[in-house]
Amino acid sequence: MFEPAIAPSASLLGLLQRGRGDGTLHALAAERSDALAALEECVTSDPRRDWQVENRSLYYARLFMELEAPLQGLEDHLFCAEDLLDDEESRTGLTLAVLGRLAGYGRHEALLLLRRYAAAGSNWAWALDELAVREDDAALAALAEPVLARFPEGPEGDAALRATVRDAYEPRPWHLWAQTHPRVAAATEQAPFDLWQRQLDRPGNAPAWSTPAVLAWADAASSTGRGASPEQFERRVGAAVRCLAAVAGPEDRPLLRQTAREGQDGARCAALRHLADHDDESAPDLLELAAADLSRQTADYALGTLCRVRTPRFLARARIWAADPEGGPLADASARLLACAGVAADAPAVVAALHRWIYRQGADGDGLAVLVEGVGRLAAATGVTALRHVYAETSCSQLRGSAARSLAAVDPCFPTGAAVECLWDCEETTRELAARHVFTKGDGRVLDRLRRMAADPGEEAEVHAAVRGRLSGG
Repeated sequence: MFEPAIAPSASLLGLLQRGRGDGTLHALAAERSDALAALEECVTSDPRRDWQVENRSLYYARLFMELEAPLQGLEDHLFCAEDLLDDEESRTGLTLAVLGRLAGYGRHEALLLLRRYAAAGSNWAWALDELAVREDDAALAALAEPVLARFPEGPEGDAALRATVRDAYEPRPWHLWAQTHPRVAAATEQAPFDLWQRQLDRPGNAPAWSTPAVLAWADAASSTGRGASPEQFERRVGAAVRCLAAVAGPEDRPLLRQTAREGQDGARCAALRHLADHDDESAPDLLELAAADLSRQTADYALGTLCRVRTPRFLARARIWAADPEGGPLADASARLLACAGVAADAPAVVAALHRWIYRQGADGDGLAVLVEGVGRLAAATGVTALRHVYAETSCSQLRGSAARSLAAVDPCFPTGAAVECLWDCEETTRELAARHVFTKGDGRVLDRLRRMAADPGEEAEVHAAVRGRLSGG
């Protein structure tokens, strides 16, 4: 997960980096040169914590249109020498996506840049995907020669071509080229069989069909896989848990309990999860023990398991753990469980955990969204201040959207406050939320914005529906 440098939320750059609605409003009111510099910085230095999930392209493209911004800075970024050395999608993906949006708004120079980059750039496949939904057949046909030149004749080139065709996000150019290029036609026919063969060739290293064998197999995640990533470890343990669900019987409970108490990481985590899933009476005590283990893998898995269970037995223990005045990892995980599955009486514990998180870690981080959403689900009005802080400060636009949804549920000022700003937000779900909740009386900006959103061809269908529902409803 990339952690970009984010400017303070009170600055124009910080607002634009976060994708907040106030970023657009401040940019339109600022000196044009300052607004252009901040906008270009955002598009060429992607500010998102997770560029594969958070939306920004439409947000920045709209501001490019509002400011009538030149594209020279984007061109320089795409065709600089670094493009020859760094072929990571994250370096140019946002720039290409913004150009695609601009092309959709009729900026012909954006289309020309995409054509040039598709022919010569390292992230050419992304540019081709952008063109696939906007170009005519003749323009796409002209790109076949420079694109296919990347795949030399021969077995290796043909294999690379098949892999590219198989993984293409937008298949239209390849289907078009297959009509006139035999190599592409062969690749489009062979690609599905390559995928099938790859699935057949996966090593069949499944465990034997017994509880001890499954636990021993799970131990391979900790004994032979010490260099494995946490994701690989969790996948291996998860597979073992699914196997245990099929083979473990009542007679295996003593072995499972013993393993969950003192086994190696892989087997211990698999046994613990199986017992928790089956609401074994010993599971809460075993989980509490594992959560304090010196092994980080075991402790983290135990805390993750707690957040997934929903039984009355675990909810009762979670209320005890969440009340810990020291507020350790077990208390925080318990609060996240209560945020998802608790009742109104659990709201104080969830709000307290949210305040602890903000105090210790700020307004970002994995796991914070669960607490933010829990405050709204439990209608905890005492969490409004914390929600407003997360909304304003987080660098994650999806987390800000979660804060906005909870504010809509608990903050009586939301319809006339944050909802107005959210009409300009980068996330479509946040704009849709704002359109459904914003107060429309007495603020000319709101009705004007709703009308412009309704007429915007780049807006998402769900947002269009919400906006038109408000406008037709008065």
